[in-house]
Amino acid sequence: MRGLVIRLQKQLFGRAVLRILLAVAALGVAGALAGAWWLDRWLDAPIPTLGETRVFEIARGSSLTAVGASLHRAGLIEHPRVWIAWARATNRSQGLKAGEYALEPGLTPRGLLDLLISGRVLLHSITFIEGSTFADIRNALATNDAVASSIEEQTDEELMTAIGAPGLHPEGQFFPDTYHFPRGTSDKEILAIAHRRMQTELQKAWDARLPDLPLASPYEALILASIVEKETALDAERPAVAGVFIERLRRGMRLQTDPTVIYGMMDRYDGNIRRADLRRDTPYNTYTRAGLPPTPIAMPSLDSLRAATRPEVTGALFFVATGEPDGSHYFSKTLAEHEAAVQRYLRKLRERQ
Repeated sequence: MRGLVIRLQKQLFGRAVLRILLAVAALGVAGALAGAWWLDRWLDAPIPTLGETRVFEIARGSSLTAVGASLHRAGLIEHPRVWIAWARATNRSQGLKAGEYALEPGLTPRGLLDLLISGRVLLHSITFIEGSTFADIRNALATNDAVASSIEEQTDEELMTAIGAPGLHPEGQFFPDTYHFPRGTSDKEILAIAHRRMQTELQKAWDARLPDLPLASPYEALILASIVEKETALDAERPAVAGVFIERLRRGMRLQTDPTVIYGMMDRYDGNIRRADLRRDTPYNTYTRAGLPPTPIAMPSLDSLRAATRPEVTGALFFVATGEPDGSHYFSKTLAEHEAAVQRYLRKLRERQ
């Protein structure tokens, strides 16, 4: 009898334990389901502190833990450990890419991780303006706070060697355009891109050149294009301006173009060219020297490159400003016609003054 009672007690105890274990298991499943539900809701809920676009930067070499902590300090992630654990659980803990990111209103913790591993970093820009000199380009790079400086102590010669163009004069060697880049891109990288672009566009223009031009190489076309760029701001006039210089080169006449004189004057130029400046010989004075100057004098546009290689040659040997507000020029085939056009321009100038 006693044994029977003991067996019954054991059976009852075993059933109680089983019920307890089942209850605990049920609670565990319920807890796991509740946790998964909460996590899913939290991951897809818009970040409440993103009322406007904010910029967040991941420094090079930052770990997932460091990024999570930084996001928490910035008030962007309320539960950084959960976010980090979820990133690891989904095998994306090593995918964060350095750079600046624009965080838009409505972004969720899930979307935030997607963004930070996408590499869609915020891009900055710098514009190299047509007609600018290389000194202007260096200054633009030095004053852009998104550009990593690496050339401040380098000479022009050292810089050209560093971008793979040793021995090449830097003037005119960079294509004028707006370049987009992530913060921290070096000035050297941007210059290398702009140089390759100029080489590509120059070669295209040279390959499409008119026959029998008095230009011996693409570099001479680049020099002429830089002069055309400085002589007129009107794209429609560039082929005609180039045509004047091509005609002069064919006839052995000096180019007599003021922009080359100004370039040769360097720091002596104060906004005016005097007769003494026209007589003072420099390698760039096309009043005292025949042919093209030794290097470009500025950064030519694509229109100027095309004009230099496909000029509009009409027999015109001279041009002068019309004095009209559009900045246009009058083209002449004879000196007498040119001198009359100069007098008309001077009259308009006096009237305006």
